[in-house]
Amino acid sequence: MVATQSFEVIVVGGGLGGVTAALALRRRGLRVTVLEAAKELGEVGAGIQTAPNASRVLMGMGLRSKLEAIKTEPLDQIRRRWADGSVIGQTSLGRFCKENYLAPYWHYHRADLHSVLVHACSDPDQPGPAVDFRTDSRVVSLDQSDPTRPKVGTADGETYSADVVIGADGVRSSVRDLAGFDDTLVYSGEMAYRALIPGERIFKDPATRFVFDRFQSAIWYGPDRHLVHYLLRGGEYLNVVALVPCTDEVRGNGPRTATAAELAAQYADWDERVPAMLSKADDDILVQALYYRRRDPVWVTDRVALLGDACHAMLPYQAQGASQAMEDAAVLAEELGQVTRDGIDSALIRYVSRRAKHAGMVQDASLANMSLYHLHDGPEQQARDRKLAEFDGESVVSYRWLWSGTPLNDPDNESFEYKFAK
Repeated sequence: MVATQSFEVIVVGGGLGGVTAALALRRRGLRVTVLEAAKELGEVGAGIQTAPNASRVLMGMGLRSKLEAIKTEPLDQIRRRWADGSVIGQTSLGRFCKENYLAPYWHYHRADLHSVLVHACSDPDQPGPAVDFRTDSRVVSLDQSDPTRPKVGTADGETYSADVVIGADGVRSSVRDLAGFDDTLVYSGEMAYRALIPGERIFKDPATRFVFDRFQSAIWYGPDRHLVHYLLRGGEYLNVVALVPCTDEVRGNGPRTATAAELAAQYADWDERVPAMLSKADDDILVQALYYRRRDPVWVTDRVALLGDACHAMLPYQAQGASQAMEDAAVLAEELGQVTRDGIDSALIRYVSRRAKHAGMVQDASLANMSLYHLHDGPEQQARDRKLAEFDGESVVSYRWLWSGTPLNDPDNESFEYKFAK
């Protein structure tokens, strides 16, 4: 006999948003199956930043000790000008976040963070039924003929049904398309290079050793492009994200790999330390066009709901894509975890009500930052730099609003907040 409380949820997509949702739902007592298209569970890519709003969600699921073992904490956030590397502003980011938001700002290798979450989903010491992961399970069909029991079909011919289906399958979500949601995808005109550079190469060169002076989250601002870098795994790697105007070739042919020379050439006229740094990457740098979704408050149809990039894909100019998906996961679990089957429909609507406006505002802020970050030198740039030096926000939202996150209903979060406040 299955408990009335413990209904079934299918999560389509085993990325960071999907596995965070699976774990949050498990901890509420729900039975979760994750369908992942790839043959193996894992995260591709490089670094990820979790601001206090995401850290609060992760630690609220009992992961603090596991996260402390894999994190790198930036002492500062430092902002530099493109031409000479002069400092626009510098803030003690690590201390600032723990003192003001009672949660940390940490950096991780994406694969390390993903591994912690996947392990927790099946860990027998975690509360709730262990999550069932099905890999090599690309969803190709969706049947909503019974609005209370949706079914999904996979490319290998399997069919899965549940009380709720969650589409957490990314910016080009199959669930979104199969359910008939509006097409809200927008091309940004920009592309991103992403690389992990061995820290040893950076340290050995006197021209780039400054990166190791203090562990910092660094942003360089310049005309039509900017650059982000920070250390991972205690200095084993330097994570680099370089945002530049997109070429027709990259837009038309999809993601590809680039050489270190190509990346360095994008910044040839910048402070000489920048191309020196970028030239140390391996010749397997991922480069891809950037898309986002137009703000849209419709995330639910019957008992199919969207989460993360599937409903609010945003540009990386607030470093909040994964963090917002984690907020989705926490709120979704709160709402579904307090109802029986009869209350699922209203719980999903409350989930959207609590999250759609908030995530939409972060989408807008990320889009606004694309222009703000890439100003040419002049009066607007000078006004921007004065604002950035104050460290109270960037374009249209404050850090206080952004990093406080969507209010959660779980008072037990206070147990770890107190320790950070000490």
